[in-house]
Amino acid sequence: MTDLRLKHEQVQYIEFLSKDLNKAKAFYTRCFGWKFTDYGPHYTAFEGAYVDGGFTSGEPVNGSILIVLYSGDLENTLSKVKAAGATISKDIFSFPGGRRFQFIDPDGYELAVWSE
Repeated sequence: MTDLRLKHEQVQYIEFLSKDLNKAKAFYTRCFGWKFTDYGPHYTAFEGAYVDGGFTSGEPVNGSILIVLYSGDLENTLSKVKAAGATISKDIFSFPGGRRFQFIDPDGYELAVWSE
């Protein structure tokens, strides 16, 4: 069965830095009813109807949210990002669940693109 939320080159996942993962989970559960899955002591993920995300241990700063887009063809998307003039901050690498790369856009924002 195909996950209808996986749309080619659309925002699909957002990562936040958090000083205290337990407080973050309690806050977002209380406010929005988010459900969390822990992946070790330094990462927790949430699942939404239109976008998924996670919290990782770290000191929050302005600009620390990592927007993660999905691609059905990671190499093709990497080529397009390079051709558009973005700086590749992390070349394609594997992680549990797939592969991804990260880039800096013209305004200095860092985004990531992942694929299964």
